[in-house]
Amino acid sequence: MNRSRTDLARTVMQRIEALGKISDDPNCLTRTFCSPAMRRANAVVGSWMREAGMRVRSDALGNLIGHFPAVPLKSKIENRKSRTLLLGSHLDTVRNAGKLDGPLGVLIAVACVQHLQDSKTKLPFCIEVVGFADEEGVRYQSTYLGSKVLAGKFNLRDLKRLDRDGVSMEEAIRDYGGDPRALAKARMDRTRLLGYVEVHIEQGPVLELRNLSVGVVTAIAGQTRMRLTFTGRAGHAGTTPMNLRRDALCAAAEFISTVEDLGLRGRGLVATVGEIVALPGASNVIPGEVRVSLDVRHAKDSVRERAVVKIEERAAQIARNRQIKISADIVHQSPAVECDRHLSNLLTNGAVRHQLQVPRLPSGAGHDAAAIAAIAPVAMLFVRCKDGISHHPDESVRARDVRTAISVMGDFIERLANEVSR
Repeated sequence: MNRSRTDLARTVMQRIEALGKISDDPNCLTRTFCSPAMRRANAVVGSWMREAGMRVRSDALGNLIGHFPAVPLKSKIENRKSRTLLLGSHLDTVRNAGKLDGPLGVLIAVACVQHLQDSKTKLPFCIEVVGFADEEGVRYQSTYLGSKVLAGKFNLRDLKRLDRDGVSMEEAIRDYGGDPRALAKARMDRTRLLGYVEVHIEQGPVLELRNLSVGVVTAIAGQTRMRLTFTGRAGHAGTTPMNLRRDALCAAAEFISTVEDLGLRGRGLVATVGEIVALPGASNVIPGEVRVSLDVRHAKDSVRERAVVKIEERAAQIARNRQIKISADIVHQSPAVECDRHLSNLLTNGAVRHQLQVPRLPSGAGHDAAAIAAIAPVAMLFVRCKDGISHHPDESVRARDVRTAISVMGDFIERLANEVSR
């Protein structure tokens, strides 16, 4: 049966709904690394991969990989030498998640391979569709676990990390059926890779504001995450005069306003304080210690780094003025990743056949493409999402936009095949 792209889009929407019901939490969608829900999700997606003509395997970490050779090969030697195009995204979610962040990219990739299978298209390269086991980092607070393994960038020290139940990552992988000792061998051969292309919801409002289905990503923003601690002096809320207070929460509040102001002044810069803990946490006690998080992102590392320096300088000034001590530690830092121009141009050339304008826009969120960029050129296609909402149960896309994304990816594969064949 040769399914139309409208039929394939309808199937993707149905599968998104089915996958959205597979959760570790009966009250909301939460699917974490090496969990029972992840096992069930991989089994279901694996069956859809087989239906599309792929051979399916799981690697030592639990990444789900569907292999579509596309060209009949005469020998095992030729098979080993064949080039590979990677497609996909992640199948894990944040807590109380939406259904689309990650899975949409996997299921659109499966739909593209299904179209190749239905039309009996022969390609001069293999396609491997990857459902990464962990991108969000919810269980072990370490992002891109799945893609880092394929890129050969996995830090073996992470195996000692504990989840909130005290289960080590090493133990979780082993219980899941993976092999912590074989993670190094799971890395992909960079000499065989043509590139990696990821379809993802935009997680922002630009496409919806411009009434467009898809856009091509220029870069994935670099990110700095910090923990700051303001230490003042706790005291009685009723007896300590205002002019003698060393209120850590007031210092933190001034700092938070500064972060917002800097973010508003910097073009393309985003700066966020998302967590705050005030101690001792009593209504009648002046806070003596406050801990806050800081997240700074920009598509250019130099801009982000300068912003971080300014924020640290301002925090120190606030502390001095208020006679507060401050400490700051970087807990995570990742450089910006530029998407490959050639692959991005192929995506754009395919997209102009389906919409009049094809915006180029950066991604402020992190993606598996950022890790895979260490071993292959990468490109990304954004799909419009309602109100730009992400990491929330209200994530939503239109079937017609999914159809456009499938068509663009189909055109991209055809154009790449023509190039490789020449």
